[in-house]
Amino acid sequence: MFPEFTLRYARLPERFFERFDPVSVPAPRLVAFNRPLAEALGFDLDAFDEARAAEWFSGNALPEGAEPVAQAYAGHQFGHFNPRLGDGRAVLLGEVVDRDGRLRDIQLKGAGMTPFSRGADGRSPLGPVLREYLVSEAMHRLGVPTTRALAAVTTGERVFRRVPEPGGVLTRVAASHLRVGTFQYFAARDDVEAVRTLADLAIERHYPELQGLEEGERYLALLEAVAGRQAALVAKWMGLGFIHGVMNTDNCAVSGETIDYGPCAFMEAYSPTTVFSSIDEQGRYAYRNQPWLAQWNLARFAETLLPLLDADQERAIERATAVIEAFVPCHEAERLALFRAKLGLVQEEEGDRELAETLLEAMEAGRADFTLAFRRLSEAVEEDAPALLERFESDGALRAWLPRWRERLAREAAGAGEIAARMNAVNPLYIPRNHQVERMIAAAAEQDDFGPFEALREVLADPFTEQPGREAYAEPAPATEKVFRTFCGT
Repeated sequence: MFPEFTLRYARLPERFFERFDPVSVPAPRLVAFNRPLAEALGFDLDAFDEARAAEWFSGNALPEGAEPVAQAYAGHQFGHFNPRLGDGRAVLLGEVVDRDGRLRDIQLKGAGMTPFSRGADGRSPLGPVLREYLVSEAMHRLGVPTTRALAAVTTGERVFRRVPEPGGVLTRVAASHLRVGTFQYFAARDDVEAVRTLADLAIERHYPELQGLEEGERYLALLEAVAGRQAALVAKWMGLGFIHGVMNTDNCAVSGETIDYGPCAFMEAYSPTTVFSSIDEQGRYAYRNQPWLAQWNLARFAETLLPLLDADQERAIERATAVIEAFVPCHEAERLALFRAKLGLVQEEEGDRELAETLLEAMEAGRADFTLAFRRLSEAVEEDAPALLERFESDGALRAWLPRWRERLAREAAGAGEIAARMNAVNPLYIPRNHQVERMIAAAAEQDDFGPFEALREVLADPFTEQPGREAYAEPAPATEKVFRTFCGT
């Protein structure tokens, strides 16, 4: 059933990883399988056998050709450097070439204690497995570059975190698992050749257009390309009210994909200082700080590349600094373009940034739901819409803003219907709302009921389309179910 493995990473020198076979579990059961993704990866679905798949996706059996490894990496965690992290509960089975000719990693998360586990159990509770499955697939449908979820299994054992919970294993698919922290691991050991090997691998897998450049220019172009993808990625997060929750350098993929959905959440009432992660006590990774943290992570990436940029260290620092400083205007341009689209604007005008910021201020003043305020804005292109106004606890600032917006729309070469349609194509109606995710997890973990998971997965597969009978999935949490803290699974 599995496509052929290429084992690109497992053929690197052994200091890049630790060979590790997944630890078997007592009673694996397949609870989710992403058939469209499996088809795209080249799986033979005619030969699909659920019991056999449960063995593979739990780690109890290895697919033919797999050579599992736990990858080495380091990372800044909440600003503090740890020189040796690595896959503490994950194992890379290998890479496959999908039907579009792209190389894709297949990894098991929750596969047992690895040499990098540092005393942890290497397992994952079922809740974080289902959260990552659901949220990563929702992000894909929302148009955000992301790792994907191929399968989820329960393990038949209990995992102890805050309370005992059922265990689970997630099968994750990624363009690669190369992280800023992967580069840091070797830079901290002054292993320039290993950093060069990683840089060449990143270029080969993610930026092949750079391969023809001369060496110094090639690695500078790699830094520029990674910075550009991070600028665009975080702009998409900001446009959805998504809060990653733990933007450590080991959670920053050089591919430009969103990776590691731990204490992530979607903001409801708009507030730029919103934090959900239970371990982010100082608000380092608050919604508004995400662009700054992305730049900070890129600066750490640039530090690892300095020996490759120029033999003269001062010249290398100068070149890298120019790229890092360019991140802010690059991100702002990406973010402005995205918010223009959310406001129904195609043409570019000088006052568009201030127009968008003023709306956000009105939303903050009115405690408006971020997602529904933008979604219902399309109904107010020509006149005030009750469905929009009712989303604001106080709507004075919004009412003052709406005439300015309509005046700006009047200069667009489009009618009201066309403007509303293009707004609804970028402003989702359905997101993985935190209380619904928690309900889904509770049903699965406490009652072995995966009906809420399947229902939510089906809704989130089409986030931009009104789905009659599913209005409750678009609504913010009632007061009794508001989620203020989220937790990772480690």
